[in-house]
Amino acid sequence: MNISLNILSAFFALFSITLAIPFLGILFQNEPSVTSVGEFEFSIASVREYFNYYVTQMILDRGPINTLIFLSLVIISMSFFKNLFHYLAMYYLAPIRNGVVRDIRNQVFDKIMVLPIGYFSEKRKGDVISRMTGDVQEIEISIVSSLEMLFRDPFQVILYLSALFYMSTSLTLFVLVLLPISGFIIGRLGRTLKQTSLKGQKKMGELLSMIEETLGGLRILKAFNAENRMTYRFRNMNSLYTKIMVRIQRRRFLASPVSEFLGTVVMIIIMVYGATIVLADTGRLNPEEFIAYLMLFYLIIAPSKSFSTAMYNVQKGLASVERIQEVLEAPNYIVEKPFAYPINTFKDSIEYKNVSFSYDHVDVLRNINLVINKGMTVALVGQSGSGKSTLADLLPRFYDVQQGDILIDGISLREYKIKDVRALMGNVNQDPILFNDTLYNNIAFGVENATEEDVIKAAKVANAHEFIEASKHGYYTRIGDRGSKLSGGQRQRISIARAVLKNPPIMILDEATSALDTESERLVQDALSRLMKSRTSLVIAHRLSTIQFADEIYVLHEGMIVERGKHEDLLELNGYYRKLHDMQYFS
Repeated sequence: MNISLNILSAFFALFSITLAIPFLGILFQNEPSVTSVGEFEFSIASVREYFNYYVTQMILDRGPINTLIFLSLVIISMSFFKNLFHYLAMYYLAPIRNGVVRDIRNQVFDKIMVLPIGYFSEKRKGDVISRMTGDVQEIEISIVSSLEMLFRDPFQVILYLSALFYMSTSLTLFVLVLLPISGFIIGRLGRTLKQTSLKGQKKMGELLSMIEETLGGLRILKAFNAENRMTYRFRNMNSLYTKIMVRIQRRRFLASPVSEFLGTVVMIIIMVYGATIVLADTGRLNPEEFIAYLMLFYLIIAPSKSFSTAMYNVQKGLASVERIQEVLEAPNYIVEKPFAYPINTFKDSIEYKNVSFSYDHVDVLRNINLVINKGMTVALVGQSGSGKSTLADLLPRFYDVQQGDILIDGISLREYKIKDVRALMGNVNQDPILFNDTLYNNIAFGVENATEEDVIKAAKVANAHEFIEASKHGYYTRIGDRGSKLSGGQRQRISIARAVLKNPPIMILDEATSALDTESERLVQDALSRLMKSRTSLVIAHRLSTIQFADEIYVLHEGMIVERGKHEDLLELNGYYRKLHDMQYFS
């Protein structure tokens, strides 16, 4: 529809200009009289002959003034239809323009959903957000907006050039020599725009990262009176971004005046050259045809100018395309095998077999061997950085082991469907991850068709029902960004209620009580005890008091298991565990 309507619009534009020839001929009293016509043929000459015949008859019957009024009305009608079809062409292009941007944004978001967690530990969140918003929008502004030019302008240029060739071949050949020269000059000006735009988009990513970090750390900023320092950093970065954008826009704004000036120069040269042809009175071009020729050439300047502007826009937009491509083409190392096995139940055991793992060539885990039988509670303890969280993150395949293997019920983790493996597990982290939604939706998160009765039951198990009921709107109270309206203990109990509702056979608890006060810890620990009942649990703990009754405790040091056993047995060994125990109880 867009292409068809643009063709119609171009034809009506052409007709509205060519109708000016008989109008000017009557005005200059230079219109040739055609008193008889031959048989009609489908040719430009025949159409022109018949049209001139009807104009002659109208002049004879109604007079020159009435004929001019009639021609004026026809030209106005042609202009109306030209603009109507142009609008309709854009009307049908709008879903394509916005649909392309929607699809790109969807693709980037889909990619983010499947990329491993390790990817985001290397990238700033603000930069990723910048790519999804600013860069995608830049593609819409710079490249997708050029779709109009792609579908419309080439046909217009061809149509108008054909008409110009028909009117005067020698003059049009002269035009075709001048236009590439002006196009070359414009192209030279836009070469550096892409690199400058890339710097601008990167700087915007840094700005968004700083804003995101500032919003997340406002409490610390205010506590340390660091507002001025952060403001100074932000203003410096913002000034750098502004300088880059000034350079980009100055170069971008140069496209239109340069192309307009060059168009004017070409127009003047054509006027001088064309005037010599008209004044020579050779009969190749009369005055009214020459004026119509100039009007047609003026129509060519607009699409030619849009080409130069589009060239600048595309150069600027290509920088954003590159940044989005970096995300879309980022390798995903956590891949599922084509014929992976489904797994719906956990029957026997989890086994870490000679597992080693490293970040950026730094060993985090070395030759780990441990077995967690069904129904057992296994605890991991050790100093910060000893590899406890990494060991737990390998189980739901947030990362993949680099050496060795992890087995569930005797089969490698990599042989199962990833979603099925994660469906077997519930996570309660040190920092509860909640969403800016109601308490009800946070508890029911990820569980389809959860009833209100199920949610309330899960909240009661997690010791969360009482404070939820005391909230302003009960279970339908909104909890703010990341649960900011709740205390630490309340956030943790909502997180536990979510895990209870999921009802997984395997639980991973990552220092779930380390950041809580004594009262909150007691309530959360009570909820955790109920949660772990009759489940297989992998518990990471700093507070040894919380894991004294674990079936087995593994002590990690510098990525290796150095001790294992029950609480009492490890104390008797008088080794690493005893040292950790004595330090905690001494403090």
